[in-house]
Amino acid sequence: MRSFTDVATIANNATANVGPARLGVRWVDVGPPVRAEIIVMPFGGGEDRDHELTLGETFPVGEERWRFADLTMSSLDEWEVVVRRVDGEEAAQSPTARPWESARLRPYGRLDEEQLRSVEAALGVRLPMEYRDWLGRNNGALPEVEHHIPGVSFTLMPERPLFGVHPQYPSVDLVHAQRVHRDPWLSRDWLVIARPSGGLLLVSAAATGNEVIHFLHEQDMVGPPGPAASLARERKLRPVAEAMPELIGRLTPLDLPDLPPAQLATDQETGPR
Repeated sequence: MRSFTDVATIANNATANVGPARLGVRWVDVGPPVRAEIIVMPFGGGEDRDHELTLGETFPVGEERWRFADLTMSSLDEWEVVVRRVDGEEAAQSPTARPWESARLRPYGRLDEEQLRSVEAALGVRLPMEYRDWLGRNNGALPEVEHHIPGVSFTLMPERPLFGVHPQYPSVDLVHAQRVHRDPWLSRDWLVIARPSGGLLLVSAAATGNEVIHFLHEQDMVGPPGPAASLARERKLRPVAEAMPELIGRLTPLDLPDLPPAQLATDQETGPR
């Protein structure tokens, strides 16, 4: 059966019908080279087939051949794979291949359990589990270049990093940040984890199991102090990531020098800048 389309786009966590089969993508790897595992699920019976492919390679779909033609990524968890039906021995079209560039963040070090408990005592809250785990492995992080999340109006910069436990450096210290950046604007139900250009990044310090990272635009950081004004501002919080790992996955460098991506979980000990 000939396909009813010559080109199909497969988004993450979705499938695409191409006539003889349904196609899905198990994973993508930005490489280089760019690679993906494409799953062919035939209609009308037959076993599913998995194909690990480099960008430009072809794979069978029934009696047809299809090509892994392109990849576009807006973040680590948001992407689209383009596949194209091949006629005969036609040459591959030049892909644009816009893979996601991993965040260039340099961790400040690690915190042990005693240090984590100490900062929780100073904050007066139990840190959200995934954020606590990230903080323990990284103690904050310094962006090597400016970062943003596409569509969200903030810029994380080297001089405005993700906060850690640095009482000797108040400008990047998590506890100090609550007094300076949270308390004038929001209730203690929130924890400010960074003060990027454009606003605040926060996580709930009150709702158990809620690790969503929110953004508060600086235009909403106005008005008098007090519970009523704080509640009005909290209604304007915008979710930007389901948890800390997704936030790191969505951060995109605005400038990409020829440097290897920084790793977020290392034994490197680096003092704040």
